[in-house]
Amino acid sequence: MFMFTTLIVQPIFNLLVLIYALLPGHNFGLSIILFTVLVRLLMWPLVKKQLHQAKAMRELQPELKRIKKEAAGDRQKESVLMMELYKEREINPFASIGLLIVQIPIFIGLYSGLNKIVQDPKAIIDFSYSFVSNLSWLQALAKDISLFDSSLFGVVDLTRAAIGKSGGIYWPAMIIVAASAIVQYYQAKQLMPDTKDAQSLRKLLNEAGKGNQADSADINAAVSRSTRFMLPAFIFLVTVNIASALSLYWLVSGLVAFIQQDRVLNQDKNELSASATTATVNDKKGAKTVIEAEIIPPKNKNNKKNKHKKGGKQTKRRK
Repeated sequence: MFMFTTLIVQPIFNLLVLIYALLPGHNFGLSIILFTVLVRLLMWPLVKKQLHQAKAMRELQPELKRIKKEAAGDRQKESVLMMELYKEREINPFASIGLLIVQIPIFIGLYSGLNKIVQDPKAIIDFSYSFVSNLSWLQALAKDISLFDSSLFGVVDLTRAAIGKSGGIYWPAMIIVAASAIVQYYQAKQLMPDTKDAQSLRKLLNEAGKGNQADSADINAAVSRSTRFMLPAFIFLVTVNIASALSLYWLVSGLVAFIQQDRVLNQDKNELSASATTATVNDKKGAKTVIEAEIIPPKNKNNKKNKHKKGGKQTKRRK
């Protein structure tokens, strides 16, 4: 636990406090927003790679179905063919786990750090590194901790939960919690393929209960569609009883992730469109070359020699 606090919690906490101390106006809610955007930007290379891998995996579904049919129930053969396909397309099926591994410690570290501030606002000074606590604004807080404003633009108290211990609802925090769950839903939906013949997980399980073996690709797609609803519900249940600062982090993180995903997916579409246009132009050029070759026979040396010979004979005759 000490190692986790030293290596994860304290650096994350100090980055947030540094942004808060240097930000004009020293608004804690805006500091969390800027901190979240910065973290997502730092993770951009990993996010971009994960999105490309997820999109490639989605496009491989027809190939995986073909392999399933070709293996005809032979699990070992199916596994070998799948690994060969992944290697051929340079796809890592576990690439998406990397982003999750990075995000979980950040979320836990931020939760631990914010929890310290909620329990005792003086932690913003006591838990900071020396070079951070020596900043002018933190020196002012050390003299008068009442100067610390733990709100989002003076509207939402970020130390309060959407549902307090007494059971009452704090509506400003509840709006943030609900918005974070909704954003998570659309973020997950954005990566889902639009399949008209998709079957629900319940239907597949019913078919399996009747003895009909379901296709693994259909099962994976059904589980992914179910996750689209399960993950937002999980986030709502987890964040509804904790400080709304965590909900704000999750909301902003989801919004930035949605924008990043949209950028990568649109970039892929533009690249595909450009490739298709280039291929069409090349096809037209190729067709034109073939037609010209058929109409205008190529000039060769033999033709030139023949002309010279004919010309020579004519000259001799004139002489």
